[in-house]
Amino acid sequence: MAWFSALCDDDYEFLGQPDPELFSSWEHCRNIVLTADRYGFDNVLLPSGYQLGIDNTAFAAGMAPLTKDIRMLLAIRCGELVVPQVARQMATLDQMMDGRLTINIISSDIPGTKVESEPRYQRSTEIMYVLRELLDGRSVDFQGDHVQLTLDPPRIRTVSGKSPLFYFGGLSPAARECAASGADVFLMWPDVTSKMLEVKADMDARAAAKGRSLRYGWRSHVIVRETEDEARAAARRLLSKLDDETGNEIRQKSLDSKSAGVARQAELREGADDEGYAERHLWTGVGRARSGAGAAIVGDPDQVLGKLNELAEAGIEAFILSGYPHAAECDLFSRYVLPNINHGRLEFEPHPVVI
Repeated sequence: MAWFSALCDDDYEFLGQPDPELFSSWEHCRNIVLTADRYGFDNVLLPSGYQLGIDNTAFAAGMAPLTKDIRMLLAIRCGELVVPQVARQMATLDQMMDGRLTINIISSDIPGTKVESEPRYQRSTEIMYVLRELLDGRSVDFQGDHVQLTLDPPRIRTVSGKSPLFYFGGLSPAARECAASGADVFLMWPDVTSKMLEVKADMDARAAAKGRSLRYGWRSHVIVRETEDEARAAARRLLSKLDDETGNEIRQKSLDSKSAGVARQAELREGADDEGYAERHLWTGVGRARSGAGAAIVGDPDQVLGKLNELAEAGIEAFILSGYPHAAECDLFSRYVLPNINHGRLEFEPHPVVI
């Protein structure tokens, strides 16, 4: 069970209404992570942005000595730094965290550049391969289309001596092939269960064809209250000050605003009922003012727990949740739902990256 720290100016009381007290800052985002750590979450996602928010690598380094148990899922945008430097950074961070680092591989465009989908994901596959080799302590002699490198691994190593797990998400054909080649945990944005199972079956087949297997994660928002009526009222309140123009402006700021995953979230909204529900407890209203994961699990504690159990039974092993405001919803979820979930760190030996 993981929470989310809003490092990219993505925290609101009312969607689309900026609140200076909720802007991304060291203090605000630190408090979100400390809240999640105090309540016993296993991991926390630290997203990456450029125009918005604060730097997540510097933030992770600052949080390392302030946290005890929670892992940090650090988003790395492939191509922003040369791979040997990324390997040194990740090994250093993992030591600072006493082995609590996990990595979220991001393939969005680098700020100021535009690369088509297929070469962009091929670049990510090459980077994952070289990064894993270096973090596993192996020398590299690799001549790819995007990465050319002959190099021994850095002296500094992770606590385990091995690479942290790679989390990855994406729905385009190129993204799916990249994930099948190199990801350990394939993250899916919220969708109806039947569609999620279709994607999972496709990814299982793609990974098996490469001699690999994947674990699966779910990234969504959550709104939990004592009753379903109160939860639905909280969802309506969240959107009560949003207009369509502002929501569209917010969505367009993201570097992945044209991705296949974002397009699927738009389809989910378009197919929802008049209140924005694609399923009884899956509400798509968040996506009106957010480019990425655009739906929330909404309900009373038993209903939210039931939905999470349904997804777990379908093969989801990692959940990355968030809510608005993030610290307040973390508190509610931690009191109403988290104590009833048997959870712990996702531990397994990852497969090698396949080129």
